[in-house]
Amino acid sequence: MKKILVVDDEPHVAIVLKQFMERSGYLISSALNGTQALAEIARETPDVIITDIQMPVMGGMEFCDALNREHPELSRLIIVMTSRTDRDIRTWAEKFDNIELMEKPLSMRRLLLRLDDYFAEKE
Repeated sequence: MKKILVVDDEPHVAIVLKQFMERSGYLISSALNGTQALAEIARETPDVIITDIQMPVMGGMEFCDALNREHPELSRLIIVMTSRTDRDIRTWAEKFDNIELMEKPLSMRRLLLRLDDYFAEKE
C-alpha cells in the first residue's frame, strides 16, 4: 500500500486529508510539525509527503530543507500546501526537484490526480 505522511499543525486538516485519501486506497500517517515528521520518517519512510508551510516548532520550509539535507536518498514527492504564493516561496521551491506547491484552499480532486499521476510514473 502506498504510504503518505501528512504534516500539519491543524489536526482537523490532517483528519480530513486522512479520511479522503484512505478512501482512495492510501495509507496515511501524520505529524503536527517538521520535528515530529522527521522522527516519523526515521521510523518509516513514506512514499509521498504533504506538508503545510506555516507551523510552529519547525515550519514546512525548514522541514523540507532538513529532510533534503539529512536524507538526500529520499527523493520522494513533497507537496507543500500554502496560502502564500509570493516570489520567495516559489524561488525556494524551485531549488528542489521533488517539491511542488499547491495553493490553499486545497483541491482534494487536484491532490488525488497528482498522487495518481506520481504513482503511475513510478510503476
